[in-house]
Amino acid sequence: MSADRSARLGLPYLAAGQMQKHVTLNEALTRLDALVQAAVVSRKTTTQPEAPQDGDLYILPDDATGAVWSVQPTGSLMRAEGGGWTVVAVQDGMIVLVQDADELVLRDDGGWLPLGQRLGAVQALERFGLGTTADAENPFAAKLNKALWTALEAGTGGDGDLRFTLNKETSADVLSLLFQSGWSGRAELGLVGDDDLVLKVSADGGVWREAMKVDRITGRVSFPKGAGRREVQVFTAYGTYTPPAWAQSVEAVVVGGGGGGGAGAFGAAGTRFGGGGGGAGGITQAVWPADKLTSSLTVVVGAGGAGGTAAAGAGGSGSIIYMDSVALLSATGGGGGGLGTALGGAAGTAGFGVPNANGGGASSVSATAASGKSFDRVDASGGGGGGGGLDAGGVARSGGGGGDGGLLAVKAPGGTGGAGAAGQVGAAAPLPDLHSAGGGCGGGGANASGAGWSDGAGGGGGAGGGGGGAGSTAGGAGGDGAGGVVWLIACG
Repeated sequence: MSADRSARLGLPYLAAGQMQKHVTLNEALTRLDALVQAAVVSRKTTTQPEAPQDGDLYILPDDATGAVWSVQPTGSLMRAEGGGWTVVAVQDGMIVLVQDADELVLRDDGGWLPLGQRLGAVQALERFGLGTTADAENPFAAKLNKALWTALEAGTGGDGDLRFTLNKETSADVLSLLFQSGWSGRAELGLVGDDDLVLKVSADGGVWREAMKVDRITGRVSFPKGAGRREVQVFTAYGTYTPPAWAQSVEAVVVGGGGGGGAGAFGAAGTRFGGGGGGAGGITQAVWPADKLTSSLTVVVGAGGAGGTAAAGAGGSGSIIYMDSVALLSATGGGGGGLGTALGGAAGTAGFGVPNANGGGASSVSATAASGKSFDRVDASGGGGGGGGLDAGGVARSGGGGGDGGLLAVKAPGGTGGAGAAGQVGAAAPLPDLHSAGGGCGGGGANASGAGWSDGAGGGGGAGGGGGGAGSTAGGAGGDGAGGVVWLIACG
């Protein structure tokens, strides 16, 4: 240790018998004034100030200018006093507040470092607030817009992995991430009250609903409120369709148009059959991967066949889905009911499918005409009932009832056959968002003293029209078949 200065701060000692002791004492006090609770004006100012305040401290940056500053090395601690400048010697470890930057810097190996850069370990803190104030309930608190965590690479001493470990004391405790909006909970993910992973959501922060749970033993995932998304678009006329971006698959249900009922026979005497009921349109179904539908789909919906007037009913036209010029899926229309003659009134054939749809009912002169079919395909629309016939003795028979649509699904009753009256129109599907099948139209009754009774249309979804009843002066006209329908269901 020096005999005339202190070892660390270099303060001058008073010598025994020294003259003008105040000079040495004042030098020591001046150094203490600079070094104790040191605060510098700046460490970025490069131009030596012309009129500094006594006691102002500066740390010299690179390329400092001025008569005194320019000859001192970068990092020197300069003190203004009495219009002059002195260099204050400092030791490594000195901490200085830089006022124009609001930062603490540390003297280290002849330079200055931000204090945080020099700290290798900060241990056993009770609270830490970053941009905000931590409190007893939240001893760690941060208020910021972005945060980054990145793995320590193998080249810098790490292994390249980054793994967060969160732990709770017992199974009954809570370990979760709570997501809030306006300080009100909206979602919570974690081990909430047990050791199964759960996701809960809330609209108000008070009532919570469990959306997903992963069983820790089996790994099985359950969705208490259901999972997936389905969106139905129903076409009853020509249109185009593009699967939504979220869809993983597209289900298609294609129904052809129903056939029209045939007209009844007429004449003053002899056997006269009513017209046959029209058959229901066929049904086909398919499921496609959404990503394989590389362009929009064109949807053609088949029209129902017209009821016959002194003629057989017209067959319904088919429904088709195209991608570009390729037909992906089609369903044929139902056949038209036959024209009533002295020999019979044939039922309209069912549209093709697997199985085929429901056919129409045939006319009869010995009993009530046959009803339109319902059981041949229970998810299809009903066929039209046959028209009532007249036997050789002039006995008038009733028309057959229309077949029920969607018999074992969302049932749409067929129309009642006419007894000395027109057949009733078949009912439309009562829940059209769940099923498309309609009821077939009932056949018209026969009339021994006038025109046979006519019919209305089928009840939708490709249902068949009823056959017209036989008459003495004119045959009843057949009812129109219902137009087809196409359902496209996006699933994700």
